[in-house]
Amino acid sequence: MPAISVTNLNLWYGSFQALKNVSLDMQERQITALIGPSGCGKSTFLKCLNRMNDLVGGCRVEGSIRIGETEINQPGGDLSDLRRRVGMVFQKPNPFAMSIYENVAYGPMVHGEKDPHVLNGIVEQSLRKAALFDEVKDRLHKPALGLSGGQAQRLCIARALAVQPEILLMDEPTSALDPIATAKIEELSLQLAKEYSIVIVTHNMQQAMRISDRTAFFLLGELIEANDTETLFSHPACRKTEEYITGRFG
Repeated sequence: MPAISVTNLNLWYGSFQALKNVSLDMQERQITALIGPSGCGKSTFLKCLNRMNDLVGGCRVEGSIRIGETEINQPGGDLSDLRRRVGMVFQKPNPFAMSIYENVAYGPMVHGEKDPHVLNGIVEQSLRKAALFDEVKDRLHKPALGLSGGQAQRLCIARALAVQPEILLMDEPTSALDPIATAKIEELSLQLAKEYSIVIVTHNMQQAMRISDRTAFFLLGELIEANDTETLFSHPACRKTEEYITGRFG
């Protein structure tokens, strides 16, 4: 069973249709990369997977999104539980204006965990999974806003992992980072894919080739082509895909 199965997904912002009849399966414990030019719908699609688009006025969605056995678009669904199961890391690192420890403990505390010993374990484990613990273990109670950009993004990943998600969504997580920090996030993503299903939006086609198992190409709100990454980049089935990956537009 796919980790996420999307069928006939359509989305409108007012009268503008941003996604057009998109169907795509994303597999468990794999990295699925979403590529395409700016404004093609890939970030909009990503935000459908944990219903972040619900926060946008005038947004209307039709179609099916199943996470495991759960249809997430059904009325009355538990959005808090959905966003626990499906964590998200944004383009720009956005630590809370609190300590490193509190950033990671925040989610579990919101979900009812109060035992300090349990919280200590969650914080350490999450920071270790995000390859950050050794760098910050002596300043856990110092402000998170003092971290470098790459460290702050790994803190945001740790914060998402702290509530034990099944899926991690990443919206251009390295676009604001330098090459060294980018390489760390890519290496971390490959490690995390051993435990989590990851969907990443990227403008960087080399990044998609380096880290993803499958790649989906979006254009003007449509899913043009999806395949295993090596096949899509070496033998694209559609002319539009070939033109995009060879740099003729985008």
